[in-house]
Amino acid sequence: MKPNFEEMTNDELRAYALQHRSDEDIEALRVLFSRRKPNSQTIVFHPPKTPQEEQEQFELFKRIVEEKEGKKDSQS
Repeated sequence: MKPNFEEMTNDELRAYALQHRSDEDIEALRVLFSRRKPNSQTIVFHPPKTPQEEQEQFELFKRIVEEKEGKKDSQS
């Protein structure tokens, strides 16, 4: 029996999708992606070509996550 993805929270959907990565059914991801806010900013990271690029991308990613977590904390 499949869970009702529409009733799950985003965190529950993420956890389910991570636990069932090898499954061919991508319904949980479809529901999660459909909830994306249309005005949210998309950030694309291309595969790094050098170790230096990899480190730069990692630092940028960390900074972005910290900024988003800071915004969540200030909204609470």
